[in-house]
Amino acid sequence: MQKAIIGKKIGMTQIFDAKGNVLPVTVVEAGPCVVAQIKTVENDGYEAVQMGYGDIKLKVQNGKGKGARKRSDKFKNDPVNITKPMLGHFKKADVAPKSTLREFRVDNLDSYKVGDIIKADTFAEGDKIDVTGKSKGKGYAGVIKRWNFHRLKETHGSGPVARHGGSMGACSTPSRVWKGKKMAGHLGAERVTVQNLTVVKIDAENNLIAIKGAIPGPNGGIVVIRDSVKA
Repeated sequence: MQKAIIGKKIGMTQIFDAKGNVLPVTVVEAGPCVVAQIKTVENDGYEAVQMGYGDIKLKVQNGKGKGARKRSDKFKNDPVNITKPMLGHFKKADVAPKSTLREFRVDNLDSYKVGDIIKADTFAEGDKIDVTGKSKGKGYAGVIKRWNFHRLKETHGSGPVARHGGSMGACSTPSRVWKGKKMAGHLGAERVTVQNLTVVKIDAENNLIAIKGAIPGPNGGIVVIRDSVKA
């Protein structure tokens, strides 16, 4: 892998290509990301680049106002929503604290340095990419919504079980439900990757990338864009 970036899904819209065809696209605010750490074989056992995205809210008041946290003047400008170990991690790299950290295995580790800024123009129009995000959570769902089961007849004595899952398997042998049986349960809120998408447009000034088609997650969700592994 040569290129990667962290971003935030803005939403979907449509644009027109040079031939006048309408294209459905998803707009992603990609970066700016900062290189927070370089993982090496000597120190960590593998090679990777750690990037950070999203500023953390800084504390602007020092024990003033209702519900404010009292802190000494020494730490009054430190981020509030971050642990001390993570704060030390960012201070060691001399970069501003970020809300999201991701690691990427890259082919050429020498092309990255701690503190480098990665922007949307690291990709170009026409690039093939893979996008990874966390899908929308649907909560507890039945087998019809979760697994696309057919429902039973609603007449001729089938009873109030039209949307039930049906048989769980054999009775006396093996006297249990087989592992992996499709049943009702939690739906969504899982890591999903959509492969072989196309970058349609790059707005480097506003750090925006328009990607053809849909990508996982809700608007405002964090996504990771990488070079396509199948291109």
